[in-house]
Amino acid sequence: MATTTSTPEAILDAVGGAENIIHFTHCATRLRFELKDASGIDKAAVEAIPGVMGAVPQSGDRYQIVIGGAVQSVYDEINGLPSMKSQSDSSGSGQSDADVKAAARAKARGKNAYVDAFFEYLSDSFRPLLPVLLGASLIIAGEAIFEAFHLIDTHATNEQKPVALLFVDSMYRSVFYFLPIMVAYNASKKLKIDPWVGTAIMAALLTPEYIFLSDDKLKAKGVTECVHNAAVNSDLCTVHIAGVPLQLNDYGGQVFVPLMMVAILAVVYRGLVRIVPSNVQMVFVPFLSFIIMMPVTAFLIGPLGVWIGTGLGTALFWLNSHAPIVFAILIPMVYPFLVPLGLHWPLNALMLANIASEATHHTDFIQGPMGAWNFACFGATAAVLVWSVRDKDNEMRQTATGALFAGLLGGISEPSLYGIHLRFKRIYPFMLVGCAVGGLVQGIGSMLGGIEGVTTKTFAFTSLLTIPVFNPIWLYGIAVAAAFATSFFLIVTFGYRTKEERAEALAAAGINKADNATASAPAEAAEDPKAGAAAAAAPVEEGDRTAKAPTPKPALVPGAVTEIASPLKATTMELDKVPDPVFSSGAVGQGVGLEPQGDIVVTAPADGTVVVAPSSGHAFGITLDSGVEILIHVGLDTVNLEGRGFDVKVSQGDRVNEGQELVRVDRSVIEQAGYPLTTPVLVTNTASFASVEVVGGDSVEPGQALIKVTAPEA
Repeated sequence: MATTTSTPEAILDAVGGAENIIHFTHCATRLRFELKDASGIDKAAVEAIPGVMGAVPQSGDRYQIVIGGAVQSVYDEINGLPSMKSQSDSSGSGQSDADVKAAARAKARGKNAYVDAFFEYLSDSFRPLLPVLLGASLIIAGEAIFEAFHLIDTHATNEQKPVALLFVDSMYRSVFYFLPIMVAYNASKKLKIDPWVGTAIMAALLTPEYIFLSDDKLKAKGVTECVHNAAVNSDLCTVHIAGVPLQLNDYGGQVFVPLMMVAILAVVYRGLVRIVPSNVQMVFVPFLSFIIMMPVTAFLIGPLGVWIGTGLGTALFWLNSHAPIVFAILIPMVYPFLVPLGLHWPLNALMLANIASEATHHTDFIQGPMGAWNFACFGATAAVLVWSVRDKDNEMRQTATGALFAGLLGGISEPSLYGIHLRFKRIYPFMLVGCAVGGLVQGIGSMLGGIEGVTTKTFAFTSLLTIPVFNPIWLYGIAVAAAFATSFFLIVTFGYRTKEERAEALAAAGINKADNATASAPAEAAEDPKAGAAAAAAPVEEGDRTAKAPTPKPALVPGAVTEIASPLKATTMELDKVPDPVFSSGAVGQGVGLEPQGDIVVTAPADGTVVVAPSSGHAFGITLDSGVEILIHVGLDTVNLEGRGFDVKVSQGDRVNEGQELVRVDRSVIEQAGYPLTTPVLVTNTASFASVEVVGGDSVEPGQALIKVTAPEA
């Protein structure tokens, strides 16, 4: 087990430590920091951290670090670091929250902090929804495939559809119809107000009671009046409430309305918190928020949001209809510059607004041209992969492989963009040519076919899996293939590095190979004791000097037998009986399950170094001086307790002696939470030994022999 500084620790150090962080969150691929002072961050040093794809400084002391698909785990690990925990539990600099915010605003004057905040608001309102949007789009893609073979008709009325198809439709419709409720929840969380208040206000416009106001029965009575509006090509209905006209809209799928509503709600909510006595805030702040904001949303914000979304969509629809080639080229050409800056979110909002709008026939025409950008991006990544294989550049090969799979199967461009494209200036010109070619194919195809561009009726990640949701599929398929092939061909032909950059990379690769060959001897000795014995026996000549390889650790000496003591009082359980497949399968290592008896006090089974010690206290990894690597996992799923009931006595990097306390555990906390107390004790470097056997009886005491490991014979 490595004891070097971890990626989360290195990132935290790079941004100035926990005390420099005001706000910390993440999106699908990036860590997002709001810092007290970002001026001292070394961008090159950040990008040199293993696992970091790129760094994006922003105005207003905001900073983004691109991680890729592992962003959630890195985010969790950073939050779990002791310094982050202690910072959140203390006052830090001694400034109040208001003081910190005031200082941040003061530093941001004259910069673009408010612009950044706006786009962060959009991003954080949509980001958590991307997985469910992707899931819903794949269901629609499946329906499109079935329709292509004339097995179903998705365009039939609900009365004409079979009940099975209606049920499948409900699976994805739930996401798009209730999208405004989900956006309201996320936006409320972003602005740090009760998210359920924002959710309830938005949900009021989607209730059966509100929808009934547009019912034909009320129209027949003259309660509801409707007129046809040619501008939006639909009937607009109104009803008078207390003499005030209320415009009735279908708010299913709307995104501008919840975004506007929550922004105003935040002001109202915080004002109520200041004036309502604290002892009755739980009741009266939500009550008064409802009384104020539900009418404001229904009468003012809702209609305004619909008109804004409709207006923007109609304007782009006009451009797409009257200048399809210009539109089809413009969209993919601007996206490579919008995405790195996070400025693509307004266009994403417009896509969703188009799908919800009668004026655009519930059809989006932006995602089709956007697909040309995505596939041009993926084509560039595929070309870099070819070059990395050619150059035997393992690091770039791994980066490009992961980014390509994320792109082609998930439609996610950020790993390619930040991991590769923004690092090498030659890529962008070639990629932009691919974008232009893909857009040009769509534009010319639209004019020749007499259609208004490539369209879709859902929000889809532009990947291989979602090609069937676009119409016409043949034109979209040809366009994205052309975009991919163009970028791929140009970069394979001309390269993605300058001659100097490639020479430098090849030289560095040669040095790394030499270094790895030298450093591999100790590692091979640890993994293969036979190799270690051979290395120990063979002297290494260096000029006129002779040196012997390091002697293997005691447990790794050929034929050595080492016993490991029990870390706690417990009854034993065969490993395959442990109710967790990760442990019971032996994937982590061989060992035994323990059922703690009495007070739970976990101790070190032998002298060694703590290499894993999360603040939650639920698990400890120890590299013993003998060479055996041990994992002690206290209970199952106990990480969810976030340290409650765990009194941790050691930290990562600490030296421990046999019998020294690692953690004291409150049994009642785990039992009340409903988690098993079963504690696996595993030898994580099992592969280094000929056998790992349980020698403890049905019950063991701390310090009593529990596991015996035997090294292979020479």
